[in-house]
Amino acid sequence: MTVVVFVGPTLAPEAISDHLDTTILPPVRQGDVYRVVRDNPTAIGIIDGFFEGVPSVWHKEILWAIEQGIPVFGSASMGALRAAELADFGMIGVGGIFEDYRNGVLQDDDEVAVLHSPEELGFQTLSEPMVSIRASVAQAQTAGILPSDTAAEVLRCAKSMNYRHRIWADIFGALQDLPGIVEFADWLPTGRIDAKARDAVAMLERMSEYIAGTPLPPSDVARTEPTLMWKALRARVDAGNPTADRSVIDELRLQPELYATLRDRAVLALLSREEASRQDRHPERAELVRQMEDHRANADLSRRADLMAWIEANDLNPEGYETMLADAARIEAATTSRADRLDRQILSELRRSDQYTGLRDRAANKAEQANPTGTSGVDRLRVLMWYFESRLDQTVPDDLDSYAVALGLAGRDMFYDLIEAEFLYCHRGADTGAAE
Repeated sequence: MTVVVFVGPTLAPEAISDHLDTTILPPVRQGDVYRVVRDNPTAIGIIDGFFEGVPSVWHKEILWAIEQGIPVFGSASMGALRAAELADFGMIGVGGIFEDYRNGVLQDDDEVAVLHSPEELGFQTLSEPMVSIRASVAQAQTAGILPSDTAAEVLRCAKSMNYRHRIWADIFGALQDLPGIVEFADWLPTGRIDAKARDAVAMLERMSEYIAGTPLPPSDVARTEPTLMWKALRARVDAGNPTADRSVIDELRLQPELYATLRDRAVLALLSREEASRQDRHPERAELVRQMEDHRANADLSRRADLMAWIEANDLNPEGYETMLADAARIEAATTSRADRLDRQILSELRRSDQYTGLRDRAANKAEQANPTGTSGVDRLRVLMWYFESRLDQTVPDDLDSYAVALGLAGRDMFYDLIEAEFLYCHRGADTGAAE
């Protein structure tokens, strides 16, 4: 491995090979730079990287690479962001986007963010980066296509959109009556400026010059402090690899029922994540805290030390653990939003799994034996303790309303009625005032 470049939607592989003989890797994520540094490449280039849903590359990884004597170049997208932040520590930024971030002209990450297809479909760009919209508008003004007022409105309209929804057709649709818009739309197919690709090519050319012998400017190398978080990241990368991950999945496949259950849960997590992305909705901190409390209670991780040990034992770090909690929160939100449509589908799944008739007959039997007056006199706390501690072998949840909603009920009162009926059914003929 001589030169490594992390790239996705900004440039196609063939465009990279035109400028540099390099190993092409997908957009960078947390742990990737540390991983490739172990193979001692001649240089590393960062163009694209993941912004959300996947932990982003750490600054310390890049600093550590530089400390090992490996130059790290950045441009266009995530590379420009990290280079602007680390230029004073030796990272080499290239291009106008990098310069604008470093000088404060650009500040928001969404200026370079785009929606794109998965790696299997070639990271095809599905939205327009704001930096390219700015460059194209400026070029159209220079060419006399766009009046200044209309240009300003195009930029305002585009910036107001979420980066996933920045599509030229939608921008034109919103501004179709403004002067010069029709002419701009006609000009765009041949006049559009791809600012990210332009800067990415400039970085590849700069890297090629370095490989050919052009020296880099001197810089002070910052020492990487061996913090606990840094040690944890290195340990996780050193211990984990795709082959090991596949071997875990292969072990799971030997338990087909569990595999099917977890596969369906994983599909639900992916669909919930995609829906949340389309709606630009992210779990609130309170939702993540509640998911963490539930997980810690279920896994008996009452002490913080126990939780941190669990995270390490499961090849995670705090960021990865939070991602896991966010997935659970998104699944819960997607489920709750469809509560009024779930019952029919659940009944269908019960029939498919051949469990419908048993539950139907039990429900009918319970209804026949119910007290016709609707009153029982049973203490609610006793019923709660019996249900959770005796039946489920767990503690009573702190938030019963949320627990009830997760079961498709309106709130705790309906949940009380449900478990009280179950308590009486299980204790029919017995003195319900007797101790358990």
